[in-house]
Amino acid sequence: MPETFRIQTLNAISPLGLNRLDREVFDLGTEFTDPRAILLRSADLHSYEVPSSLYAVARAGAGTNNIPVDKLAALGIPVFNTPGANANAVKELVIAGMLLAARNLYHAADYTRDLVAGQELTGKDLDKAVEAGKKQFAGFELPGRTLGVIGLGAIGVLVANAAQAMGMKVLGYDPAITIERAWQLSPSVEQVTSVEELFASSDFITLHVPLVEGTKGLVNAQRIASMAEGSVVLNFARGGVVDEEAVLAALDSGHLHAYVNDFPSEAGAVHPRVIALPHLGASTGEAEDNCAVMAVDQLSDFLLHGNMRNSVNFPEVVMARTKGTTRLSIFNENKPNMIGQITALLGDAGLNVTEFTNKARGDYAYTLVDVEGTIPADLKESILAIDGIIRARKIDG
Repeated sequence: MPETFRIQTLNAISPLGLNRLDREVFDLGTEFTDPRAILLRSADLHSYEVPSSLYAVARAGAGTNNIPVDKLAALGIPVFNTPGANANAVKELVIAGMLLAARNLYHAADYTRDLVAGQELTGKDLDKAVEAGKKQFAGFELPGRTLGVIGLGAIGVLVANAAQAMGMKVLGYDPAITIERAWQLSPSVEQVTSVEELFASSDFITLHVPLVEGTKGLVNAQRIASMAEGSVVLNFARGGVVDEEAVLAALDSGHLHAYVNDFPSEAGAVHPRVIALPHLGASTGEAEDNCAVMAVDQLSDFLLHGNMRNSVNFPEVVMARTKGTTRLSIFNENKPNMIGQITALLGDAGLNVTEFTNKARGDYAYTLVDVEGTIPADLKESILAIDGIIRARKIDG
């Protein structure tokens, strides 16, 4: 009888995604002690005691800072994310952030509200106060200004193209841009070769990079100093990629015009030149639906067929199924002669291999093998006995 996969949901997940799961095959719950998979958004797994039953973790979102990715990789547990599923929602927020900053809209709205709520002005008195006070909120327009985009993934490309369509000059920096994203990028976007060049040439800087060791404090005092006076920094990536102390100092001195971000801090939230939003990047119904659908589809494809799409800790491996075959899903350390030892065991068992694929990523590799007929019960144990094999699973056709 086919296995029923228990999927533990640790956050509210859009029904549009969950309804794609066949409930005869997948059992959803919030309190499983032995789940086969975990589906989450913001729940923190760093203190989670990983059960031996766990096959995979899927996050309905792009960032995985709340998940111990390396720890799970060492256990042969892939972590899936959903890059690009919330890209349009974040793009719209970045464009809105630029407009809020350029036209001083955030603080202008506060000023108008205070005239009525605080000073209780009405009628002609309100009109006079509005006219007298509006000069302090005079802003500037975006066409002709230069936007520097750091990170040209799904979100960065959309932001760059949208800003270029609004009449801005756009510079992009991403040494690891994919061919797919390069094709999507407007040919009018100029790619620069260094972060320093981008800062020195931009009126706005927007960040679309993960928080890793190499991106911590990417926006620092030295780079801010190279920007033109009156520039704007936008951060809808992760709080840690910006040295906020350096940004606040630049705002106090007048060197920066504004800092717009989605990661409020005690100091930043009350600063008069900061626009701090409550982590709204993907907070649209459409984005939540898109992320849930993508996460569920990737998770179910892995559980049912072993296919690996958008894993952050293992390589992408996708292989079509052939009727009448049995599949082996194997996680191993990336070391010599692993494939030879696996295929030798298959040959010794008299199994005819119909499809085989193996890919490596960093310290780990992933293998899918389809064989004709039935796999002997002891073969899995023989494979697991190979030095360097982390995990193996038999997937019936």
